[in-house]
Amino acid sequence: MVLKRKGDDAEEMTSRERKKLKVAGARTIAVQPSVSTSGSGAVQSSGNALAGPSSTTVRFDSMQGLPASIDVERFTEARAYEIDAMQKAIKTAGESVTHRVWQTLPRHLRRRAASHDVRRVPLRLRDKARAEMVPVTRRILKRGHSKRGKTKQVSRTESLLKRQRDKTWLETHIWHAKRMKMENMWGYRLAVTPTEKSFRPSHRASMHGSILHDSSYHSLIELKGPENILRSVLDFCCDPQCTGMKRSMSGARVLETDLYKPGSYPFDLVAPVMIMWQPLPVGNASAPTNASPADGSSKRRRKRKKNVLADTAQQSPARTVWVRSHPAVFDDIFAALQGSASLVLDAEKQRHKDVHAEVEIADLRGSVNTFEIMGPKSSQVIKGALSSVLDDDRQEFKKFWPSLSELQTTASLPRGIVIGMKVVDPRLKFPPKNAKVRTDGQHLAAPVMTFPAAILAQSEIWDEEKRSVLKKPTYKKKDLDERRSKNLVPGTPLKPIRQDDRIPLLLIQRSLESPNSTHGIHGWTLIFPAGWGMPFLPSLIHTGTRVGGQRERSTQAFEAGTAYFPRDFPCTEFYEKYWDELAVKEKAKWTRTPPAKRANYKKLGTRSPWRADWEVVLGLPVAPGVDENLVPAQREPQDAMEVDKAPTVRPWVLRGPEVPTILEKAIQTLNHGVGLLAEINRLRTKRGMDVLDPSYRPEDLLKGALVMVRLKMVSRGAPNDLAIIYRVDDVEAKKIIQLNGKTHADANEPPEVAPPHTSIIGYVTTGNMSLSRGEGFAIGAVPVSVQLELQQQARRNGESRPLVKIRDRAGMVCRAAYLDLLDS
Repeated sequence: MVLKRKGDDAEEMTSRERKKLKVAGARTIAVQPSVSTSGSGAVQSSGNALAGPSSTTVRFDSMQGLPASIDVERFTEARAYEIDAMQKAIKTAGESVTHRVWQTLPRHLRRRAASHDVRRVPLRLRDKARAEMVPVTRRILKRGHSKRGKTKQVSRTESLLKRQRDKTWLETHIWHAKRMKMENMWGYRLAVTPTEKSFRPSHRASMHGSILHDSSYHSLIELKGPENILRSVLDFCCDPQCTGMKRSMSGARVLETDLYKPGSYPFDLVAPVMIMWQPLPVGNASAPTNASPADGSSKRRRKRKKNVLADTAQQSPARTVWVRSHPAVFDDIFAALQGSASLVLDAEKQRHKDVHAEVEIADLRGSVNTFEIMGPKSSQVIKGALSSVLDDDRQEFKKFWPSLSELQTTASLPRGIVIGMKVVDPRLKFPPKNAKVRTDGQHLAAPVMTFPAAILAQSEIWDEEKRSVLKKPTYKKKDLDERRSKNLVPGTPLKPIRQDDRIPLLLIQRSLESPNSTHGIHGWTLIFPAGWGMPFLPSLIHTGTRVGGQRERSTQAFEAGTAYFPRDFPCTEFYEKYWDELAVKEKAKWTRTPPAKRANYKKLGTRSPWRADWEVVLGLPVAPGVDENLVPAQREPQDAMEVDKAPTVRPWVLRGPEVPTILEKAIQTLNHGVGLLAEINRLRTKRGMDVLDPSYRPEDLLKGALVMVRLKMVSRGAPNDLAIIYRVDDVEAKKIIQLNGKTHADANEPPEVAPPHTSIIGYVTTGNMSLSRGEGFAIGAVPVSVQLELQQQARRNGESRPLVKIRDRAGMVCRAAYLDLLDS
């Protein structure tokens, strides 16, 4: 039988046409037919009356033509047909609707159970949703009274606190739990990623819009004491390469650096930290200087110098420092600061026995909230959502705040600048509107240049009493709604009154960028007192700002080309714990997968598929529990007696802004280990620490050193996490250059065997397709000795960057990549 083509049967309508005709008929309001008599006496009906101009002229500017009275009964009887037609049309139109109430909502307001649970629908639509339900379901959903007595009933607050016994909720937890996937992490219940598809939209928001992340879970430690003592405490445990310590002491900037165990640099890296100094009150000097005015006698100058050194601790002003770090390493950071303070105070007592000094260390977790707002529109979001108080008399702030909306990006501001201010309750002007960039004709207005200043960083958030007073907002949302309902014009913002809260906060410029990179992401860090998480959140996200979780935050660091803790920090304690937990999850998932659907790592020749074996890469003794068949990448023939006498090599990672300079000086020396040791001792001496113990041999120091690198693919390919980095010899490097990045493994068929284990020089800690670059990108680590060899090889081949090969742990194809220092 030959099938009919579409259009052969013109009388048959499609289902869509029938549905459209049905809806149109249901929405048609019947019109009373016009009745007329013909000459023969028959009654003719024309069906529905046609719309058109009326023959009766009605003037609205006079009372002429209107009846003096109206008979309601006769008037209703005359309009009976029209009233009945309207009621039937309303009924049929409601019955023929093709969308339920929950289907009319935008996607971000839809809930999974909204089709059968009216409580999942907004309040304004619940009556309509209840009418759409079948009577049986409606009866089931009726809430019954609790069978418990009044004395046994548990309040909502008690039930929520009971669920926080083994973890801590953020103030915005309930808002996040409705929209994101939640997991227990580091003692908190944190959002991992939104439930909706948002990977690319979140990236676009960070590059072209704005995205918010609630980072209130970060730990905060407060140190109080004399300025010189605090400076010595931080110098003794922070990275000696950081150059902004003296600059940040005014409080106008923050300092981002790495923290080590006291006096252990370059070993025992703990975690990266952010250091904030409270600015001194206006009019106070920062610190007494040891320079005395010119005197005629050298003896008098020497005597005055001794007096100044002896009274330094007494004259040094009392300062406050905040140290902000990752929550997982809070105990290690606290112990490091405590140990450093003890060593510094002991040294100070021996130097000045008659001077008493002390350092107070306090835990401020839960005392403040922190929002990270990233993206070029973050300044406009903050300016539109927050309103500063009118009684701020600082001229610097009066110049900065109006120009905030004109910032195209916070990259134009000095790095780490701190802005202290006080704002009114953001709920008063809800819903907010984003500030718009002002234009002068066709060109954008140039923002006012803002420079760091201690007076600009002044804020009352440092005062513990002010924070405790603001722990709970004075007015609840219902109180503000009641005030808003009394406005004559609906939607007008509320005017602040004397009883309204004034909230102190800190605005800190935040940048995720690597040196000599154009893929940085910039924004603000907003710090405000605890108890104001939910009053601030709706105002900041109302105008389209996306909200991200842990995945979005780590993706921002990857796209910016910066290391993310703890994922990219080998040789740290929490790095090992992080990858051990991840290895257990991935191995359990791999075990559940059928053998035909999972990678055969043994056949692929992957030595360590679950975690990076840095000990084997560095040529160190294999730890217990590691596969004994692993072959060290740096093998040195030694006798049995030499192995027993050899000192233990400690693995460590070389980080900091001076890494390129340190490696360049080390490569110029005949013995690279001696040059590296000399540079490490120079940095330790600069911070007042002793040189490394003579038992550390230069070759052992060089053998255990790792350096972070970034990898850019030569042609195609995108490496994944735990991809293996292989060495390339001179012959293969020249072939890669000639073939424009195509290695021998880039053929249609993969190679039969993987490269030998002896050519493994490192691992990728984070790898993926970079959306901002449009190509594969990765961050990893290699030994310092291998990095020096690769730099020499690149110079021999006339290349500016070394070449390596990368192979995924579940693949056989090796692809060429350029290797650069992460800190260069």
